[in-house]
Amino acid sequence: MKAYRLLTEDDTSAFCHKVTEALNKGWELHGDPSYAFDSAKGMMRCAQAVVKEVEGTYTPETKLGAL
Repeated sequence: MKAYRLLTEDDTSAFCHKVTEALNKGWELHGDPSYAFDSAKGMMRCAQAVVKEVEGTYTPETKLGAL
């Protein structure tokens, strides 16, 4: 099965660490990163899609972060 996640975080080093961790767990970048202004927080937010091929069958109960 192909798993998909959208990683999001404030535009700080925490976002880079989150993406780096996913890459080191076998996830691959999917598309370009996105940036948007969060007016409630008054700062930029980042997003990056990642995908991973894993064994098994998808169900809504699949814990994507644990793959």
